[in-house]
Amino acid sequence: MQDRSGKTAEGWGETPLSVTWVWPSTLPYETRHAALKKFTELLGAELVKYAEPGHPIELSNDFQEHVLPGLLKKFNDSRTGEEPMPWLAALVCFSLYDIALHDAYGNLLGLPVYETYGPTHMNRTLEELLTPAEDTKVSFKGLYPQDFFAKTRPDKLPAWHLVGGLDLLTDADRKGTEPNDGYPVVLTEWIKRDGLKCLKIKLKGNDAAWDYARTVAIGKIAVEQGVDWLTADFNCTVLDPAYVNDILDRLRDEYPRYYGMILYVEQPFPYELEKDRIDTHSLSARKPLFLDESAHDWKHVKLGRELGWTGVALKTCKTQSGAILSACWAKAHGMTLMVQDLTNPMLAQIPHVQLAAFVGTIMGVETNAMQFYPEASSIEAKVHPGIYQRRSGGLDLSSIKGSGFGYRVNEIVRELPAPAATF
Repeated sequence: MQDRSGKTAEGWGETPLSVTWVWPSTLPYETRHAALKKFTELLGAELVKYAEPGHPIELSNDFQEHVLPGLLKKFNDSRTGEEPMPWLAALVCFSLYDIALHDAYGNLLGLPVYETYGPTHMNRTLEELLTPAEDTKVSFKGLYPQDFFAKTRPDKLPAWHLVGGLDLLTDADRKGTEPNDGYPVVLTEWIKRDGLKCLKIKLKGNDAAWDYARTVAIGKIAVEQGVDWLTADFNCTVLDPAYVNDILDRLRDEYPRYYGMILYVEQPFPYELEKDRIDTHSLSARKPLFLDESAHDWKHVKLGRELGWTGVALKTCKTQSGAILSACWAKAHGMTLMVQDLTNPMLAQIPHVQLAAFVGTIMGVETNAMQFYPEASSIEAKVHPGIYQRRSGGLDLSSIKGSGFGYRVNEIVRELPAPAATF
């Protein structure tokens, strides 16, 4: 990145492409993976051509509004007869460049990223970037992102552990074929080793009996092991709020303690909000209801609020800029926030946990890279030990410091590839 005086700085961005999450399909995995990689390379070349002046949030917002849709259409048209790549996938491909822009801008100014989100370094107010809901008196006049964030970043965050549908819960579930690699295998081991206090339960969304039994089984373990909070993720498969309502009501009546431990419900319904305009008020009257896959940007958050959703799960993989604007819109309208993981290893973990620390979530941050590929971050963990392991139920962010995202890349002994693009 270069400023008007000719001063330059580098920035770094990482995002897992996470093929199955961004592009659910019957197409072969490698077909989708290859398309994502090709589109990511295309974006780098197009961003160099774009090269407009401005703050990263402004640049990214304009690029997503006016350039990215056309690039995606052109790319999909070029793949004649093949299933089109979804918008969510395009955002994930773009996000690593967006994150790198924020890091470079902070490095250019010699400031941490979150100190650049105010009037000194931005050209536009939130009033020029966001539109309030019509049924409120909310105004963004004279406001900047920094007005919605913590002035001082907390260094301790509670950590959420993901309990997958196939995960073993207790030693009784062992079959004798489990790996012996030094890492926990069953849920009770994870809780004991990491001191976990927050569990995210992955459910099917199309088998109410199984979903209820799974929730009860994990609730029982949670109480016995001293876990404080649960959340239920129905994985975008529910088509009628009554499905979730019935499970919650039964849980309330039969296991009120487990019901009380459920802090929120995450994205039960299909994520195409414009297409599937499901009224969710009956569900959000029972528990806070959080958009996840649906929360592409603040406009989708606005529509979600109209339909009854009460919270937003932010992800840096849908761009740092988009997460910042969505957070500001949601907080201004009284919606609560969470920051969810895309299984962020290596340097992708650092913007992820900082977003949670600065925006203020309902409870900590979801972080599961240490569950699924803990060794991937072993080099970064030598510099940032507290964010690649969960101890006493949380993460320690105190090692993140310096300009940009505070990666401290000069201290991390990992051979990095050459920059993908120069702006």
